Amino acid sequence: MDSPHGAAVKAEDFGLKGPRGWVFRNIAIDAAPGSITAVEGPSGSGRTCLLLALTGRMKPTAGHAEVGGHRLPKKMAAVRRIAALGPVSGVNDLDQALTVAEQLREGALLQRRYEGPIRALLRPRGERRASAAARIEEALAVAGLDLATLPKGPRTSVRDLERLESVRLSVAIALLGDPRLLALDDLDLKLSDAERAEAWSLLRAIAARGTTVFAVCSEAPQDIPVVRTGTPAKTPDAKPDSAPAAETDAKPETDAKPESDTKPETSTKPDAKPDTNTKPETNTKGTDDALAEARRA
Repeated sequence: MDSPHGAAVKAEDFGLKGPRGWVFRNIAIDAAPGSITAVEGPSGSGRTCLLLALTGRMKPTAGHAEVGGHRLPKKMAAVRRIAALGPVSGVNDLDQALTVAEQLREGALLQRRYEGPIRALLRPRGERRASAAARIEEALAVAGLDLATLPKGPRTSVRDLERLESVRLSVAIALLGDPRLLALDDLDLKLSDAERAEAWSLLRAIAARGTTVFAVCSEAPQDIPVVRTGTPAKTPDAKPDSAPAAETDAKPETDAKPESDTKPETSTKPDAKPDTNTKPETNTKGTDDALAEARRA
């Protein structure tokens, strides 16, 4: 059952296939609201594309999923409105030319413009600024990023942030819209053991507030349920998909311009079904192509 805030996520035989083969397939998920799920698998096995599909930004071609009561792929726009992306390389990278304060203001502006209620745009400018400042302060507190500890405070350049600080900043921006589902890619990339522990503590705190969390990682803590990509057969615990990336026609959606639920999606063929007799390919070009499409969108 869905909670008032966190989104339950369920998937069965969930997959994405393009002309070159499967990007991911046979995914089975049953995540409760306010839970954390790790996504593990070799590079190029469709981990990032799975996050994009679960957040309504890439159209699946096999099986189905349900996020917060919205069924995919039919209700992609509705899912986008309740799901946010934390750091996903090549999709929503931080702008290295901005300061931390500028990046936060830009995130608040985009969230208000494209995701907030229309009536919010009609409020007096001073009221809008105060509201944005309050949301930024709350998001920073939840993300555990204290601007006063940065070398130049809010004027610190994004390019000068440490890796964990960048993760916290990306998470804070994602939380500005109070999402019911938060998805992060490469959570533990380039982090020390101590920093990895801090990153998982951050996600646990976010989940404790009611937000459902999915995070791609190299190795999850023992108490975190795992969905694995890149394995050819299902297992009850691992809930894997099969693998390696292939080129896909699906174009990931962005947060900038949500579309109506009924608008036709991209050119992937929804009737494509997994071929369980086909051996997984070793080609990783599909994931690269899919992320390139996301970068251009």
